[in-house]
Amino acid sequence: MIQVNIQRTLHGVQGDFDLNVDLDIVEGEFVALFGPSGVGKTTLLRCLAGLEKPDRGRIAFNGSVWFDAQEHTHVPPQERHVGYMFQDYALFPNMTVRGNLEFARRKGSSRQRVDELLELMDIAELQHRKPNALSGGQKQRVALARALAAEPQLLLLDEPLSSLDPTIRSRLQDEILQLHQRMGISTIMVSHDVGEVYKLAGRVLVMEAGHIVRQGSPAEVFSSGQTTGKFRFTGEVLGIEPMDVMEALTVLVGNQIVRVAAMPDEASNLHVGARVMLVSKAFNPMIIALE
Repeated sequence: MIQVNIQRTLHGVQGDFDLNVDLDIVEGEFVALFGPSGVGKTTLLRCLAGLEKPDRGRIAFNGSVWFDAQEHTHVPPQERHVGYMFQDYALFPNMTVRGNLEFARRKGSSRQRVDELLELMDIAELQHRKPNALSGGQKQRVALARALAAEPQLLLLDEPLSSLDPTIRSRLQDEILQLHQRMGISTIMVSHDVGEVYKLAGRVLVMEAGHIVRQGSPAEVFSSGQTTGKFRFTGEVLGIEPMDVMEALTVLVGNQIVRVAAMPDEASNLHVGARVMLVSKAFNPMIIALE
């Protein structure tokens, strides 16, 4: 269990505002922080990692106090067992791929851990290269492997896939989801991508001006529940669920989530990730597969 109750004054483009977060995260949960830039999402991650100190409040992880302003407690980052994947990768340019992972490996842990991660992330053949010889997708894999090398109890991902093309991004989303399901590490991710949040997170925290203003499952937070009106849009299927005699489809259209009902024969040829067209017919949406 992660218990966070912190306050910190931030300096934004519109002036000063307070980061004020009161939050509990269950062990093994995957939580996404969603909202516009400059509202305190990254600062919250950095406070959890110990890279920044809140002005007031308390942070506890599984009963261990990491930060307490009143008690003047501040556990340093290296003692928090946190894996942090930075938005800009932050790989050491003078070290090889293996060197980056070895540097992050927890003291006393087996060197086999690095070998396992190299294989798991499919970067074993790159282990003797330096970051400047890697593609964007390869750097992302190395950065994620390095975050896991410390055997963290908490994984922090700051817009981990923001600079990748859609194909590589989708593949790495699958890998992050599989890693989370396999390892069960409590994970907090910052993302501006609705489809990514819907695919990975079990709970979404929407932040505005330093405060959590809304939270719930991705479906609860993003779905409008409205399917009326005339339209013709293309999108990506994010989920297919049985609903009485119909199938409920969750479709990402642009940066919006739409839920529509489809007949079983319409849904039978669809799968998660399929591209579809939503077309209105007498105000009832129709689903047409595009691939």
